[in-house]
Amino acid sequence: MPLPKISTPTYELELPSSGKKIKYRPFLVREEKILILALESENVDQITNAIKTTLKDCIQTRGIKVEELPTFDIEYVFLNVRGKSVGESIDLVVTCPDDGETTVPVKIYIDEISVQKDPKHTTDINLDGKLTLRMKYPSLNQFIQNNFDFNTDDESSLEKSFEIIASCIDMIFDADECWSAADSTKKELMSWLDGLNSSQFKQIEDFFATMPKLSHTFKVTNPNTEVESEVTLEGLSSFFG
Repeated sequence: MPLPKISTPTYELELPSSGKKIKYRPFLVREEKILILALESENVDQITNAIKTTLKDCIQTRGIKVEELPTFDIEYVFLNVRGKSVGESIDLVVTCPDDGETTVPVKIYIDEISVQKDPKHTTDINLDGKLTLRMKYPSLNQFIQNNFDFNTDDESSLEKSFEIIASCIDMIFDADECWSAADSTKKELMSWLDGLNSSQFKQIEDFFATMPKLSHTFKVTNPNTEVESEVTLEGLSSFFG
């Protein structure tokens, strides 16, 4: 006689990027094992793959392609899946900002963490009064593999930054014509980026700097100095306890 099947509850949330409602379930023991092993490895690629595999299994709504979701959607969904799976709160240790060395334990509730959107953020960048550049958001794969970071002098990192920028170009258009990035090679897009002036490139940097982010701000009190400070955590890795 086969063993009885255990029913798994489903929940609903909205994707921050589109407002689309999706249904999801908590992850199971086998998926938790995969995640734990990935986290213990401290290998970013393994962690990324484990998160993607878990989300594919846990998202119950058809037509959702995890690989194509913006980074902040993936982070938000994963946190909520985690909350329904292993607990609604995360225990962390943070460093007090006032002295930069004293650490204190904090408990963060997942339902208080949200995706923050900058009102100045836009996907359309007006380059010269005629041409407009439309950007799309990086996927989690692109974010991890390219180690996205504008504040670096390392030549290889700078090249990777240019690659991720090129991969995030959706189209270029004016009043009469439209050029889709899908019709161009990576080399052509990189060459086109090289032809921008500093002011135009700064607008692209601003697109990434103001992009929606998984974020939570809270207050901590330094037990040694009794100074109360605000701490802001951003990005999925910040919330792994």
